[in-house]
Amino acid sequence: MEHFTIATVAEKSPDFRRVLWTGKQTQLVVMTIPPGGEIGEEVHEGTDQILTFVSGVGEARVAGEKKPVAQGDLVVVPAGTRHNFVNTGPNPLVLYTVYGPPEHADQAVHRSKEEADELEAAGKDEPPTA
Repeated sequence: MEHFTIATVAEKSPDFRRVLWTGKQTQLVVMTIPPGGEIGEEVHEGTDQILTFVSGVGEARVAGEKKPVAQGDLVVVPAGTRHNFVNTGPNPLVLYTVYGPPEHADQAVHRSKEEADELEAAGKDEPPTA
């Protein structure tokens, strides 16, 4: 059994992205977006994503719509949908997200968005295959 006090785990992670758990069908990831930062516009063609916000404030940009997000909010991004999440506040925007199926390498840790982008571009952030 895996057990996480997820809000506490997410709050304690200084990393842009940290994969906590990877299964065959889903993946649990915590993210910390610094003030003025963003996830970056992207589309996951075959992966649904559910994001739950733990602290901070930001803006969800999903399928051309914009909505504010804050602690306790949850946003669903269906597979194939263009999206981005931007930190609009003075403190880190902290969240956890579930991908189905997994989107990142098992146990991946990306300390910054720049590191995450470099690893993805180099093909070093691929999800496990069955």
